[in-house]
Amino acid sequence: MMLLAALLFSVSSCQDFLDEKADAQLTVPETVADHQALLDNYMVMNTEFTSAAIVSTDDYYLTDAQFNAIPFEENKRLYTWMPDRVAKASSLGNEWQSCYRAIYICNMVLYNLDQLKLKGTDADEVRGQALALRAARYLDAAQVWCLAYDPNTADHTLGLPIRLDPDMSIPSVRSTLRETYNQIIADLQAAIPLLPQKQVSRMRMSKDAAYGFLARAYLYMGDYQNALINAKQALAITGTLMDYSTLDLSATYSIANFNQEILFWCVSFYEPTIMQARIHRSMYDNYDNNDLRKYAFFRINDDNEIIFKGFYNRNNGPNPGVAVDELYLITAECEAELGNVQDAMAYLNTLLQNRWEPGTFTPYVATSRQEALAIIRKEREKEMPLRGTRWADVKRYNRDGANITLHRTVNGQSYELPPNDPRYAVAIPEEIIQIAGIPQNPR
Repeated sequence: MMLLAALLFSVSSCQDFLDEKADAQLTVPETVADHQALLDNYMVMNTEFTSAAIVSTDDYYLTDAQFNAIPFEENKRLYTWMPDRVAKASSLGNEWQSCYRAIYICNMVLYNLDQLKLKGTDADEVRGQALALRAARYLDAAQVWCLAYDPNTADHTLGLPIRLDPDMSIPSVRSTLRETYNQIIADLQAAIPLLPQKQVSRMRMSKDAAYGFLARAYLYMGDYQNALINAKQALAITGTLMDYSTLDLSATYSIANFNQEILFWCVSFYEPTIMQARIHRSMYDNYDNNDLRKYAFFRINDDNEIIFKGFYNRNNGPNPGVAVDELYLITAECEAELGNVQDAMAYLNTLLQNRWEPGTFTPYVATSRQEALAIIRKEREKEMPLRGTRWADVKRYNRDGANITLHRTVNGQSYELPPNDPRYAVAIPEEIIQIAGIPQNPR
């Protein structure tokens, strides 16, 4: 039994879609426009990015009553960092299935473009979109089901099953972590020359978005020079920040959907666990009263609990796609890592000047690499709560010696996740392990 057979409940219908011309309601994809339409199916390609990392991270907490009311056991176990993964069945939809279903569509589009010998600018653009979408899905998945990338151990650390062909008869094998990231980098590098600088819709991949995902991938790898180069390439195309003083801070959701900072619109697998998140008072108090993020991101309910409202997708939930603010933070961090402290602070201060009440922000000054990095990492956490990056950040910070331990208390019981614990690679759903025969993440 092969991996995708367990994952893609739509595969049989996809095969019918390809083979059954007799059904007048089905059309075999033959033209460039047909394949663009496959990639434009936002319910498959733009939704249901992973949420397991967000559920697992320390961006938020749940009250005991909220925890006890969680309908799915898997989320309770993710929240408390249990070593196993009692995931929803594929028939109900789970994140692994959603990830590889989108990858399957990308592979089918790439295969058909070659087999049908579709050429020209439009065909090249569709190819670029498929490559970039595949890379984004693999990068998203690697943050959940793999450990932090360490160049010293990446050749013998488990990566993902890399599927590059729609042929389901090919057995799935887990690659190494280096092979996983090499594929992500290769796909994005191949995609960029084929993509337009900007798209008619932020739901399609564009050159600036691909540069952004490439910058994120290199950052996670600890390759700060290449992360810096690609972040600046993205910002050169789209670098305009929102001015938070222009937002309606009293609105239910202050930040607009499809706002000007979004380079690629996508949404995480919908989890009520995240949508009812409570924010720790200590985090809320880290925001100065003149820092408008305090009001754009949070509201206080009648029970004096702090509720998160700063989703870039409004009530659709977290948007794990790249955005301009993240690129400013990547640029600042990489400049600091490379010893360019003044440049690092300049990028960070530009971002923050657009987040504070006009005339109240005092620019940061740092005198050393370590001081700059400490400031930037603190501001990164404040700028990007519940955006899907914190889990990967904690992993890479701990890889580099930060010694961050995560803590939770649920129903009077304490839980902790020590630095570099194997549980930072979330367990793959047992159903997949049993059917596909791939190795589970070590515990």
